[in-house]
Amino acid sequence: MSYRGSAVRRGEWLEVMPGKLPQNIDGPSSAVHLWLKETLGMHPKLISRLARQDEIKLAGDRIRIRLFPPRDFGFEPIWTELNVLYEDDYCLVVHKPAGIKVHPTGNERQPTLAHRVAAHYMGQGEQAAVRHIHRLDEFTSGPVLYAKNEYAQLFLDEAMSVKKIERVYVAMVQGTVQSPAFRIDAPIGRDRHHAGRQRVSETGKPAATQVTLLETLQDASLVRVTLETGRTHQIRVHMSHIGHPLVGDALYGGSTRYFDYQALHGEALIFPHPLTGETIEIKDPWPLEFTELHRRLAW
Repeated sequence: MSYRGSAVRRGEWLEVMPGKLPQNIDGPSSAVHLWLKETLGMHPKLISRLARQDEIKLAGDRIRIRLFPPRDFGFEPIWTELNVLYEDDYCLVVHKPAGIKVHPTGNERQPTLAHRVAAHYMGQGEQAAVRHIHRLDEFTSGPVLYAKNEYAQLFLDEAMSVKKIERVYVAMVQGTVQSPAFRIDAPIGRDRHHAGRQRVSETGKPAATQVTLLETLQDASLVRVTLETGRTHQIRVHMSHIGHPLVGDALYGGSTRYFDYQALHGEALIFPHPLTGETIEIKDPWPLEFTELHRRLAW
């Protein structure tokens, strides 16, 4: 899927110029639907709903699609600092600080990222639902991707399910990692003896993690980690499983001598753009506390 032609947003509508539509014996309407599916990558469910509501219109050499209807935020807007890393009409990527939850779970001590994103939309006069595409643990920092409309959400959810969205992390782990690069392939499931904890288990779900050694530190190692799957606590579980728990990660055997929570930061997020298919790479610089920990552990 790749569309590099003219695409102009006019209020709630997107206008595109498809050029020559595919031949379709069922008529121009079906040809438009086929083009939306094959060229824009639009989900058939969304095409069907928009067509039913007369929100796809062929006007001369243009197709008009109502992709940006107003939607409730879904969360109370709460004004607080938000670091926006990327934004357009389809996607939003923001930095999540350590100690902030992505969305409410009922026992928050402060506004979640969802509340902050809702306030960001309100501040821009934008009525969009807050739709996260992936999550980070409460004490993991890094970029979080949001879809700003249903078209983008369906596209990015599919991209996530077929592993077209790449998440790259850096972590400081205990001990000296010996191998310069390796892969951990070990299934992960719930730990029946410890609520809120996961463990490597033969009956768990498949999980694979790529690890690259970046630097040997004082009684620790700096590693870059890429996820092949997205299991709960995957990096923390896998690194603990091989004897290198994350610095500060008490839940999985890490020492809190130097850090109060897991030393894990998402440094890059790579995803295909919903409209153009262009690869978007967003980098999130190390937060101050992560940089300070690295300084303390450096030889």
